[in-house]
Amino acid sequence: MLRKFLRGIFKIIYSLAIKMKAKSSTQNLIELRDVVKTYSTAAGDFTALKRVNMQIGAGEFVGILGKSGAGKSTLLNMITGVDHLSEGEVVIHSNGSPISVHKKNEDEIALWRGQTMGVVFQSFQLLPMLTLVENITLPMDLCGNFNPKQSRQRALDLLRLVEIEEHADKLPAFISGGQQQRVAIARALANDPPILIADEPTGSLDSLTADHIFEVFERLVTDQGKTIVMVTHDESLSTRFSRAMRITDGELASLPERSGAQSKGDNEADLNPKRKLSWWRRK
Repeated sequence: MLRKFLRGIFKIIYSLAIKMKAKSSTQNLIELRDVVKTYSTAAGDFTALKRVNMQIGAGEFVGILGKSGAGKSTLLNMITGVDHLSEGEVVIHSNGSPISVHKKNEDEIALWRGQTMGVVFQSFQLLPMLTLVENITLPMDLCGNFNPKQSRQRALDLLRLVEIEEHADKLPAFISGGQQQRVAIARALANDPPILIADEPTGSLDSLTADHIFEVFERLVTDQGKTIVMVTHDESLSTRFSRAMRITDGELASLPERSGAQSKGDNEADLNPKRKLSWWRRK
């Protein structure tokens, strides 16, 4: 009973800390201004994003919820510059100056994205022929921010951060899905970007592993000041973000804060007293 009580108190304090940190941020790091994305199909034009406006401050953990086909991934592609927008503008305030992402050419965007953003995919996207440490050093080598000795040491440090350092020289096929997602997070942090973009990072994981992965993101916000934008269809995560929004048929709207709401993870902990403590509470 005492353990359950302390766990509940800890989660309340932790959630409040994230929300207070986000509210204390005054500078917008990411801005979307009247963003429209229209695809031309055989059946006619399809508008995936409809005049989307959004501002995200430095140090926020923003969740965007929506069903499949609602426009979640398209929205992330507009932020990262992976796809071209039809109308509007995406501005990232990085390194003290605003960057209009879609006014750059493809090569400029690729270099800028590698230095400014880390991307975490649902399907991990690890290169199967490279070891875990090599998967993490690759983006460092491409951006030229570290020499080979420094990049390997940094990769090992990042693997230690996500508690998988002992598997550093294994190939991705020889570790579990949850471990592969931890490596994907470490790779996204390789060049120490201020922004992390996560596309359904817990979607293919079991509930316990997904909870551990989510806690990794929470610590990156509170401990390292990262700004994270995550899309998900998991409604139970809505109260764990510093701010949650919903996208429906290409239209974005803020969700009201639900103070005191109990998350799915809390309910699972109550029903399963043998549930393991998360990695950061074992420190």
